[in-house]
Parts: sequence; C-alpha cells; structure tokens
Amino acid sequence: MATERDLIELLASIRHTLPDNKALTFKTMYKAWKVGIEITQEDIDNGDNRYQYAGILWRCLQPHITQETWTPPDSPSLWAKVLIPDPDVIPEWEQPDSTNGYSKGDKVTHNDKTWESLVDGNVWEPGATGTESLWKEVTE
Repeated sequence: MATERDLIELLASIRHTLPDNKALTFKTMYKAWKVGIEITQEDIDNGDNRYQYAGILWRCLQPHITQETWTPPDSPSLWAKVLIPDPDVIPEWEQPDSTNGYSKGDKVTHNDKTWESLVDGNVWEPGATGTESLWKEVTE
C-alpha cells in the first residue's frame, strides 16, 4: 500500500511533465530559486526548469548558473513568468513577453470581459482587431 511519502515522491518525479496551468496547482512541488543553481539544457529539454521566486512560478529559458543580479523578474532572456498565478482565479490580462504567451484554455479578464485563449503561446491582446481566432469571449 502506498504511503503519503510514496505519493509525494511520485508527484515530485512527474512535476516536469505538468503543463504550466497544472503546475500552478502544485506550485509547492517546485524548488525555490536561489543563487548558484546550475540549470542545464537537459533540465530545459525535459521540463525540469520551473522554480518559485517571490511566490511566483517561473520557467527557465536558457542554461545558466543563477546569480544574485539575474533574478527571474530582472532577466527576461533567462526567465518567463508563468502567467496564471492561481488556477482558481481568472487574472487580469497582462502583456506577455514573446517567451511566455498564454496557453490554450487560459482565461483572463480584459476591458470588463472574460476571454479564453484558443492557442498556445498567445501574446496578443484579447478583443483587439484581428484576434478572433486567438481569443474567444466567455459569456458564462
């Protein structure tokens, strides 16, 4: 019979396979960012590249050794913020960088409406002209 520790170890072993929106549900499984972590290309390729920093989950984009002045919010070429901070709350839309667009199914509010992303890597403003194939208004 599996123990609680067995289940925790199992979850930890599969955390790298979770999409961002599911990873946020289990944010505490991810290591805290600190100075001196070596993040390799293998970590990035296998999905073991998400870390917590200041209560926010970040995805590492490039191999490097973390440094005091290269914190996730200060290093957009190295880190992408996971944009849906609480999967149970629909956040206000924020303009993502090209490296951290919204995922298919992500919901945001913008201009007093709720929108759902229809594509992965969505960096476009909901409701803007020409984005009809990228966002749909949620009326429920």
